[in-house]
Amino acid sequence: MLENRKWVIIGVFCIVGLLYLARLFYLQVLDDTYSLGASKNSIKRVIEVPYRGQIYDRNNKLLVDNTPVYDLYVTPKKVRITDTLAFCNLMNLTKSEFDSIMGLAKNYSSVKPSLFLRRVSKEDFARIQDALVDYRGFDAQISSIRSYPGKTLANSLGYVSEISRKKLDEQEYPYYRQGDYIGQTGLESFYEEQLRGRRGVKFMMHDVRGINKGSWKDGAFDTLAVAGKNLITGIDMGLQLFADSLMQNKVGAIVAVDPATGEILASVSAPTFDPNLLSTRVFSKNYRELVKNPYKPLINRPIMASYRPGSTFKLIQALVAQQDGTLFPGTVYGHAGSPMRCHCRGGNDLRGAIGNSCNPYFYQVFRRMIYNNLEKNTFKASAIGLAKWHERVEKFGIGQRLGVDLPSELRGNLPDVPYYDRMYKGANRWKFSYVSSLSIGEGELLISPLKLVNLAASIANRGWYITPHYVKGFGKAGAEVPQEYLERHETGVERQYFLPVIDGMRRAVVSGSAKSANLYGLDMCGKTGTSQNAKYGHKYDHSIFIGFAPMNDPKIAVAVFVENAGWGGDVAAPIAALVAERYVKGRTEAKHLANRMRNATYLPPLSGVPTYKKPVPMKKDTIRRRDTVSVPTPKPLAPRPFMTAIQR
Repeated sequence: MLENRKWVIIGVFCIVGLLYLARLFYLQVLDDTYSLGASKNSIKRVIEVPYRGQIYDRNNKLLVDNTPVYDLYVTPKKVRITDTLAFCNLMNLTKSEFDSIMGLAKNYSSVKPSLFLRRVSKEDFARIQDALVDYRGFDAQISSIRSYPGKTLANSLGYVSEISRKKLDEQEYPYYRQGDYIGQTGLESFYEEQLRGRRGVKFMMHDVRGINKGSWKDGAFDTLAVAGKNLITGIDMGLQLFADSLMQNKVGAIVAVDPATGEILASVSAPTFDPNLLSTRVFSKNYRELVKNPYKPLINRPIMASYRPGSTFKLIQALVAQQDGTLFPGTVYGHAGSPMRCHCRGGNDLRGAIGNSCNPYFYQVFRRMIYNNLEKNTFKASAIGLAKWHERVEKFGIGQRLGVDLPSELRGNLPDVPYYDRMYKGANRWKFSYVSSLSIGEGELLISPLKLVNLAASIANRGWYITPHYVKGFGKAGAEVPQEYLERHETGVERQYFLPVIDGMRRAVVSGSAKSANLYGLDMCGKTGTSQNAKYGHKYDHSIFIGFAPMNDPKIAVAVFVENAGWGGDVAAPIAALVAERYVKGRTEAKHLANRMRNATYLPPLSGVPTYKKPVPMKKDTIRRRDTVSVPTPKPLAPRPFMTAIQR
C-alpha cells in the first residue's frame, strides 16, 4: 500500500515537471511575444509626413504652395552654451522663454531630441546656420508650411494649423497624432483627405538610451510617403485680384460663376486679409488680431452672410408667377391699390416693371399668386397660397444649403407657413398684408451672395443650374470631380417664361435702374436691389446687383453686395459690370469707372454714423433709382440689426 502511494506521488511530480517544461518550451520557442517586445524597445517606428497637395487656379497659377522651413530640435544632455544671452539674441528669444523650452525638453528626456523652435523660415535659418556650429546639441530638420503667392482668397482657401484635442478625440479612424497639422477652414478643410496625402513609415534602430543607430534591415520594411493630390480650382486669379481691388474700403461680397459649369470664377469677402498671416510661427497672435478686427474679416461673406435680397428677388416672383399661371408678359399693373411707394409712373408690363423695378407691380403679382382661385382676404387663403409659393421658390436653392464645397455654408431663411404660425403664435392669425413685404425681397427673407449668383446663373441658363463649386479637378482639370458638381438642377420653371424676364433685365441695364452697368460691347443683363438697413435709415442701405453677360451667350454670372453703399444702381451695378467686362473681354476698358469704384469708401459704422465717401459723380446718362421701400404691416416686426450677416 505504501509502495503504491510512493509511485502516485512520483507521478504527480513528474506531471508537474512536464507541464513546466512544456510551458518553458512554448514561451522560449513557440511564443514570440517577448521577442517582439524586445524589438519594440530597440526599433522605433518613425512616421514620415507627406507634402500637402498644392492648389492652383484654372490657368495653373499657384494659389497655395509649400514653402520649406526648419524645425529646430534640442538634445539637452549634449547642449553646450557658454553665453546664454548671446544665444537668446541669436534665436530672438527672451531668457525666460529659453529657460521654459529647455525645462520642457529636460522633462521629456535628457538624451532624446525634442522640439526647440518650430517653423524657422529659410531666411532665419540661413542667419543662424553658421552660428549653430558653436552650439552643440541643436539639430535642424526640414519641414514645410503653406504659403499663398497671390495673397488673396483667404477665407475660401482656409488655413492649416495644429490639430485640436477635440478633433483628435472625434476622429473615427486614428490617423492624426498630437502635433499633426490639419486643414481647419475653407478648401484646406473640405478637401483635407485628398490634400494631406498618405504617410510613410521608417523603422529606425535605437540603443537603450534612445540614441538613433540607423535604419533597421536597410529599410526593407519602410514605406514611402505619398504626396497629397494637387487641387485645380475654377478660380481665375487675374479676375480675383481685380475684384479684390474694387472692394477696397468696403464691406460686402462679390461672387462670379460660369453658368454652364457652376465653377466659381471669383469669390471676394471684404474686407479680406493676407492668408500668409495664418501660416507663421506667430499664428495665435495674428489670429487674435483678426478676431478683434471690428470689420470681421474672418467671416466668409459669400456663403455665411445673410442679407435681404431686396428688388433682386422680384426676378423669382416674376418666374414662379408665370409658371403658376397668374402672370403673363403683357399683364399691366398701375400703382393704385398698393401700399408701396415707387419712383416710376406705373402702368408697366412685366418687362417694364423689371426694368424700372416697380414695387407696386410686384406687390400685385405676389398678391395675385397667393390668392389664385381662392377666396380673398382670408387667413386660410394666405396659408394655402404661401405654401405653394414657398414650394416653387425653394427649387431655386433659396432657404437651404446649396452644397458648395466649403464648410460653414448657412441656409439663410425662406419663411413658410409654420414660420409665420410660430411668429404670430398660432394658425389663422396672419394674412397676406402681414407678409406682403416678401413681394419685393424684404421682411423675413435672408439670402447669401452665393444663392443670388446661383439665381443669376439659373436665369442665364434659362431654367437650370449646377451647384456652384470651386473644384475643377485633382491633378488635372476634369479629373475626379465629385458627381454632385456635374449634375443639373431644374428650377421647375419652363424655358419660355425666362425670356421676358431676361428682356426686362436687359432693359434695366440699357435704360432702367442699372444704367451704370451698361458698358460698351458687354451686352449685360441685370437687376439692382437695395437691402434695408433699419438701424441707420435708407441712406445707408446695402447696395445689391445680380446679372450675367453676354445676354444670349452667357459666360459669367455675378452677384455683388456692398454694405452701407445705398442704391443698387450706384455701387453694386458698376462693380458687377467691371468684373464681367474683365472676364469676357480679358481686359478693363472702362478704366475711369474702375478707378472711381476703387477709390469709393463705404465702411460700416464702428460707432455713430458710417464712414461714407461717395465716388466721383456719375455721368449724366446714369440714373439713380430707389429699388425698395419699407412696407407698413398691421403688426410691425422687430427691426433687423445692422450688419445682419455678422450678428446672426
